[in-house]
Amino acid sequence: MHQFLFILTIILVAFGQARANEKPNILFIFADDQCYKTIRALNNPEIHTPHLDQLVNRGTTFTHAYNMGGYHGAVCVASRTMLITGKYVWHARKSEKELKKSLDGKLWPQLMAKAGYGTYFTGKWHVKADANHLFATARNIRGGMPKQTPEGYNRPLADGTDPWDPTDPKFGGFWAGGKHWSEVVADDTLDYLNDAKKKNKPFFMYIAFNAPHDPRQAPKSYVDKYPAEKIAIPESFMPEYPWKDAIGCGKGLRDEKLAPFPRTKHAVQVNRREYYAIISHMDAQIGRIMDHLKKTGQAENTYIFFTADHGLSVGHHGLIGKQSLFDHSVRVPFMVTGPGIKAGVRNSSPIYLQDVMATSLELAGAERPEHVQFQSLLPMLRENKKGGLDAVYGAYVDFQRSVTANGHKLLLFPKIKKALLFDMEADPEEMKDISSNKGSRKIMKGLFAKLLKLQKESGDALDLKPTYPELL
Repeated sequence: MHQFLFILTIILVAFGQARANEKPNILFIFADDQCYKTIRALNNPEIHTPHLDQLVNRGTTFTHAYNMGGYHGAVCVASRTMLITGKYVWHARKSEKELKKSLDGKLWPQLMAKAGYGTYFTGKWHVKADANHLFATARNIRGGMPKQTPEGYNRPLADGTDPWDPTDPKFGGFWAGGKHWSEVVADDTLDYLNDAKKKNKPFFMYIAFNAPHDPRQAPKSYVDKYPAEKIAIPESFMPEYPWKDAIGCGKGLRDEKLAPFPRTKHAVQVNRREYYAIISHMDAQIGRIMDHLKKTGQAENTYIFFTADHGLSVGHHGLIGKQSLFDHSVRVPFMVTGPGIKAGVRNSSPIYLQDVMATSLELAGAERPEHVQFQSLLPMLRENKKGGLDAVYGAYVDFQRSVTANGHKLLLFPKIKKALLFDMEADPEEMKDISSNKGSRKIMKGLFAKLLKLQKESGDALDLKPTYPELL
């Protein structure tokens, strides 16, 4: 009997050690153009996101997650290039020439494969590297958006008519072969989970929805959830942003052509209605993935990361696109669930969304290479403490620069030598420029000094000193 108990103890100890040494699965779910203000459980009672709400309630949410910006109008390219290279924005841009060579095993999926992971991809890629080469399994690899849908621009018309129907497959776009692209991404993921279940290695899945990018199409049942006349108008609504051309967001920018100039409240309501509908439809597909993860018995050892490549204006500040450095365009949702992650926690520490790369490497037991500039979030996740960035850098081509720190944001428009200052605690909608207030110049100088330092770190060659000598 004693011998039996001794053997049983050895078996249990060995099993426990095996479980302790078992690497966790990583499920990375990535949305496209999803602003941080689109999760019902966090900040928006208008929208229906029951499955994203579950991630909020079951895990930790970083409420101030940022993208650093972009080096051309397709901001998603910069965001995604930073994500797979681990490099800050301007360094990532320099790496684009090397991406076709796949950077000799230095990219995110390659690093995860080296750590012993089976790697999977589906959906939006929009990076110059070859996803088929980087992932062991890749399917339905898509670029930035579907083929142009001309009827989806400059609408609704001033007379109230609308040539576009987001529910009608005849317009193409996200409708392909009778299925919505978001449904295809979910289908692929369910297949991947079945495949991973059969293999004796952990998985890393990069699941990239094109939603809620335009054309913002969804089944009729989702669009009908949001009557246009009941959609709230953003506080920062205006018919046109006064410096739109100087900041690179004028009438010639593709994203800004989606709604007529000047903006009307009705046009903004229609655009926001369709934005909410495609997010709710994507949320349902995420629900399918979460259910299947549980059904296959892989949920307990899986970390889920959900975020987006950047935000979107959709009517804020008279803008429609994502090419500004206002928070609605650079801040994104960021939720984490998994073993040891505290439930229902909201951490306001500022982070970059690309920190997910370094975090996954640490979870995988892989050493973070020197070229990876983004930081792991595990210390904050495990200890439930604040930390993060001392200051948040932002850039859009040579049109805009920003720095956010200590409750204030300095927003620069170099083309017209404009400098705006916002108190982000008192004015989170960024509607009241306080640059001329008493005491503001000292704050601006301090922020400008931080920005110059961050420019060096990010590889930013734009010399701001001659344009803003008064801030030195």
